[in-house]
Amino acid sequence: MHRKLKNINIRIHPEHLYFQPEWLVLGVNNVCNLHCKMCDVGTGYTESNFAQNLIGTRPLHMPLDLIKKILDQAALYFPKVKIGYAFTEPMVYKYLTESLQYAKEKNLFTSITTNALTLPQKAAELSDAGLSELFISLDGPEAIHNEIRGHASSFQKAIEGIEKLFSLNERPEVSVFCVITEWNIGHLENFLKFFNKYPLKEIGFMHTNFTPDTLALEHNKIYGEKYMATLSNTNEISPDKMDLNLLWKEIQNIRSITWNFPVTFSPELTDKEELQRFYLRPESKFGKICNDAFRNIMIKSDGTVIPAHGRCYNLTIGNLYKQNLKEIWNSKVAGEFRKDLIKAGGLFPACSRCCSAF
Repeated sequence: MHRKLKNINIRIHPEHLYFQPEWLVLGVNNVCNLHCKMCDVGTGYTESNFAQNLIGTRPLHMPLDLIKKILDQAALYFPKVKIGYAFTEPMVYKYLTESLQYAKEKNLFTSITTNALTLPQKAAELSDAGLSELFISLDGPEAIHNEIRGHASSFQKAIEGIEKLFSLNERPEVSVFCVITEWNIGHLENFLKFFNKYPLKEIGFMHTNFTPDTLALEHNKIYGEKYMATLSNTNEISPDKMDLNLLWKEIQNIRSITWNFPVTFSPELTDKEELQRFYLRPESKFGKICNDAFRNIMIKSDGTVIPAHGRCYNLTIGNLYKQNLKEIWNSKVAGEFRKDLIKAGGLFPACSRCCSAF
């Protein structure tokens, strides 16, 4: 019944949500310690919305008093909300341990999404600080991952950290996520076989999120004045270079095997034609609605709040130095954005390859 009421609220009155957010996504710092080929930040393309949402604000690290304010207000207004340390690389955030401990005192659920390069040094303190869940981003077996990430030992460091975590009596749940790219197709099954010995909660494969310039241009003809789109994550990725026949065969093989943990794909494509449509016809929408615009907000290091998360439009819906979380969740700008999304059918044109739709 609660889900039905939410859906009615979203459909009938999206400009004011009568329910709480599920996630507060934190951009706690503006630096990354790797150079990933599928990421605008990693390739040095700083003009996209994605890059600006990750590294476009100052200070470099979210001040401790600001993150404590966020956690205080979360506990007061949205006590069931989950706190996601997601951008840019939160494991190098200078106040990470202190803020996790503070969140634990407030009885808040916390998660970190990380490349795990520094996990060997941080594993014990993360566990002691009460981290609830850890999402580790890896791109394939050792040689493949290290090539994509631009670091000769990043995979080995991640595995060392994972093993340190699993040696602890008290530890967060651990999941691994892998972005499918032209460089790791043909290696995904071996990736799973490597991890099958570990007690992971899940391994998820994510089809590449990208916005080509042609799609951004078409979007901006209609929505550019209010919700400017930019090309994103296409600096080195070329969907037309992906071996989609091999990828589909590998997906089928993976689905036919029983693994020691759930294995998911996002989105879950049903046949090779859908796979080809996803990568070669980006103007064709997948999904029906931006789920995250109605369950998340992201807070940058300067207190600025944007809809959903880092892949969204660089639209300021509030600032924690001027309004509180409850006011921002239903701010005029946020409400208008959600209303416009529903009017557009649930997704804007440039949303067609964003993970929030799946």
